[in-house]
Amino acid sequence: MAEWNAFYKNEDDEEDQEEGEQSGGDYKITGRDSLVFLVDASKEMFIKGEDGQPSNFDMTMQVVRSVYTSKIISSHRDLVALVFYGTEQSKNPRNSFKHVYVYHDLDEPGAKRVQDVDALRGGKGAELAAKTMGSGETSLGDALWCCANLYGDIKLRLSQKRLMIFTCRDEPHGGDSVKDRQARTKASDLKETGVRIDLMHLMKPGGFNVASFFRDIVSPPEDESELGLQLEPCDKLEDLQKRVRAKEQRKRAMARLNLCLGEGINVAVGIYTTAVTARKPAPVRLYRETNEPVRSKTRTFHTQTGSLLLPSEIKKAQVYSKKQIVMEKDEVDAIKKFDDPGMFLLGFKPMEKLKRHHHIRPAVFLYPEEDEVKGSACLFSALLTKCSERNVFALCRCIARRNYPPRFVALVPQKEEVDEGKVQITPPGFNVIYLPFADDIRTLDPPNCPVASQIQVDKMKEIVSKLRFKYRSDAFENPVIQQHYRNLEALALDMMAPEDMEDLIMPKVDEIDARLGPLVEEFKDLVYPFNYNPDSKPPAKRKTAGTGGGAEKKPKVEMPEDELRAHMQNGTLGKLTVPVLKEACKQFGVRTTGTKKQELIDALTERLGS
Repeated sequence: MAEWNAFYKNEDDEEDQEEGEQSGGDYKITGRDSLVFLVDASKEMFIKGEDGQPSNFDMTMQVVRSVYTSKIISSHRDLVALVFYGTEQSKNPRNSFKHVYVYHDLDEPGAKRVQDVDALRGGKGAELAAKTMGSGETSLGDALWCCANLYGDIKLRLSQKRLMIFTCRDEPHGGDSVKDRQARTKASDLKETGVRIDLMHLMKPGGFNVASFFRDIVSPPEDESELGLQLEPCDKLEDLQKRVRAKEQRKRAMARLNLCLGEGINVAVGIYTTAVTARKPAPVRLYRETNEPVRSKTRTFHTQTGSLLLPSEIKKAQVYSKKQIVMEKDEVDAIKKFDDPGMFLLGFKPMEKLKRHHHIRPAVFLYPEEDEVKGSACLFSALLTKCSERNVFALCRCIARRNYPPRFVALVPQKEEVDEGKVQITPPGFNVIYLPFADDIRTLDPPNCPVASQIQVDKMKEIVSKLRFKYRSDAFENPVIQQHYRNLEALALDMMAPEDMEDLIMPKVDEIDARLGPLVEEFKDLVYPFNYNPDSKPPAKRKTAGTGGGAEKKPKVEMPEDELRAHMQNGTLGKLTVPVLKEACKQFGVRTTGTKKQELIDALTERLGS
């Protein structure tokens, strides 16, 4: 039975199986991500900004809605909650905490929750919030305790626990030392249970002082790039969305491996994908009567007896020299396995040896994993520094996962880059370039095309220089996918029509014409003949004199009588084509009323057999 369950593992507990993550060749199951929005509902949050700017509460609700919708699209099985503190009304499990209002429990996001958050946006949303929750006393310690109970009620495996506090008050208790101490104690308890607390502090008159109270509440930054973000408050919606997105999106490793630098010297590293092509989600098959997702099950049956086969009864075979070689599943796995997952350093090469055509697939990023092996970050940093100083790349043999074939990769060093505000733009690490094998490089025969003159080339260089701009991959969205999700959103939220979408990949013709000026016409005069019009139809081809201007006639297909009788005796008239059979009927004077192949064969058989 254990073997049966191991083979048919898609039957039981499928709902609890989560996305797998590989570490050192062994798969370990990770749970769901969870996120709790803890929002200040005091009166200060509802004060509108200058020049018609939205209030801090309105900005927070827009961010919460954005996260809800992105979770529904990208990771719908994650858990999200929305909790307000500093309210007049109380609503929480067993109503144990005053002035804490649990608007959404920790659960999967859905269309109903997005509609609930939409109701709290704008002026009408502020009125609804004041009517439903109101503003009262504040006890952040009770609010954190309530959030701890929300996590405690979840029986699922959680891989990440994150709590975000949205407030514009740096001293929520007004200097009450007892409440401050209670909040610090409960925050420490939450952090000990693995909950990460982040502060999304908003702008207020006089500035926001993080050090006065919240420095003991929030968790320390995960890396040095977050130091600047935690000190400055947000005064714009775009800045708040950027900060929440950076905190909310977790960096997941494709694989965690050991980089072997020599005998007994291993560095723990993680492989990360820096960019992934956005695609439409795969369709989910539903049962037409209940509209529930359909789960597929695979069974193998005996072709002769129809009995269900156990995994131990299934073998694999390969034909060698006209003999069928039967192998067990373990033997097949042993043949596929080259070595354990990992990276093995082979040597170093100068950067000049790495050519552009060696890039055959998207590169990945290599970063140290200090939690796996202590000292990995220090040794990794020393290797990165020396490779950058000497302008060399490391040549390695890489096996990313179990039963994967080995690949040769080049580890290209990448230095850290920061902007004027000391915020990290490019992280330090190695870009992993997959090198081609000899079979991947082929010699192509280029087509014979006319060669452009130097004047034409120079003119085209002017055009290209005029149309240059700074490219950013995040500035262009896929219009097909964007329209797809807008249609789904309109359908789920009962909207009259989907939101309008701007196609950012369409060329800006007016701006292009303004930049180029007369260069286009000058290039046309150099390349195309006089009065060339690309929209005009090409001239008709002249007919040769031998054809007389008429259509070319097909030659007659004639077959000798002896050959035709031989086909009839052998029963192979069906192999002849219909035009040949028609010509044979005309040749022997056979009259037929039909044009089907069998009718022609029957008529010829009757004529030749008489």
